[in-house]
Amino acid sequence: MTKGIVYLVGAGPGDPGLITVKGLGLIQSADVVVHDRLVDRRLLRHASPEAELIDVGKIPGRRDNRQTDINSLLVDLGKQGKRVVRLKGGDPFVFGRGGEEAAHLHAEGVAFEIVPGITSSIAAPAYA
Repeated sequence: MTKGIVYLVGAGPGDPGLITVKGLGLIQSADVVVHDRLVDRRLLRHASPEAELIDVGKIPGRRDNRQTDINSLLVDLGKQGKRVVRLKGGDPFVFGRGGEEAAHLHAEGVAFEIVPGITSSIAAPAYA
């Protein structure tokens, strides 16, 4: 069985053209893309037609997907040998709970890599 890996990828501040080249390449080669509500859906068009797209977006006021469930999903997919992109709006570690996901993956022995993204607090002044 092949060893899986989870990439915690920042999608950038909203404009799909602002994702990193590495992040875009990982979306294109992923077996599974687990994405948030804040991710621009145009980025998902770059995923392979065979890739599974899983929306774990949290809607304010609803308890659809708890963080513990998302953490478990990432571990399960990684242990199945999948190449997983966890696509998060902005940067995975700025308001993104990427630290919790990375800690859980590490504790469960699942390989992961962090691919930073541009957060809106950094991007907005560039447009001013």
